[in-house]
Amino acid sequence: MTKVLVYEYISAGGDAAAIESPALLAMGRAMRDAVTGDLARVPGVEVTSVCAAGEMAAIAARVPAPTWRVPPRGHDAVAFVREEALRHDAVWVIAPETAGVLAAMCDVVDASRWIGCDAASLRIAQSKRETARRLAQAGIATTRAWAADAPLRPGAPAWVVKPDDGAGAVRTHVYYDLGEAESAFHQRLAAQERVTLEEWVEGDALSLSLLCTQGRAELLSVNWQHIGAAQGRLTYEGVTVGAIALGSLVGRACAELAARVARALPGLAGFVGIDVVWHRERGPVVIEVNPRVTCAYAGLSERLETNLAARVLAAHHEVHLDANTAGQQVCHAA
Repeated sequence: MTKVLVYEYISAGGDAAAIESPALLAMGRAMRDAVTGDLARVPGVEVTSVCAAGEMAAIAARVPAPTWRVPPRGHDAVAFVREEALRHDAVWVIAPETAGVLAAMCDVVDASRWIGCDAASLRIAQSKRETARRLAQAGIATTRAWAADAPLRPGAPAWVVKPDDGAGAVRTHVYYDLGEAESAFHQRLAAQERVTLEEWVEGDALSLSLLCTQGRAELLSVNWQHIGAAQGRLTYEGVTVGAIALGSLVGRACAELAARVARALPGLAGFVGIDVVWHRERGPVVIEVNPRVTCAYAGLSERLETNLAARVLAAHHEVHLDANTAGQQVCHAA
């Protein structure tokens, strides 16, 4: 029996502020329940899923199969995951990259137990600017960000100021005047915020859902992202999964992009999302890489008529079995 822990940061109460946001809490619960439900259907797997205090009565009828664990209110999320990891064979964490939360949890879980991207990839992906830099070195189209030695110039349709490690379009603002954008950018820098100023890329907002392992990527779906804009403030309003056929021109280009991103960031593993804008001339332009389960996961197993969690878990076991075998051969040879 393989014991798997599922810890979704917001719905577990890891972020006291985020749990008060109905939209963020709903997204967290949807991702947690989708992964938990898939794992509960895998033979030989025993699932422990984490929920916040007060949710047990409503949740047991909705996702009855796993064991539900309720951490203390106001718990230290990293310490909780570290302790629970020792009681489980595998740990699947869903958490934002913001403030290094996901990377910190990865650091306290043994690699043989950690399901998902490695620590190096998490630290690259938690910075939009570092992600863009790494991908641009591999010849992949990315957003162009302000830098002291290469400030942006007029000519783009608009400019975006947003957290360098943010998720879900939180605190993301669009400006149609470069001077205003630069002023907001420098004000937020002065307030000690990790922030980036980028050129706006005109086109269709899409997201790619991938299964990644050892420098390879399988494109599962190309999704429409619904992004709202009110008084210059961008908001994430949901996703339409599988909106674009994989065999279409856009789908084939996105599959090629996914493969190139996986080669550039070979530590990506498991379910990974890539936010892109489809530009009329440049094709898919990478906005950010989400090294974790995204909202597009919910319902995707049913749509594809497969169990994505089972595939992620199988790939994880295969990689670490190969690593252990190689290690034993090296020791024997020595």
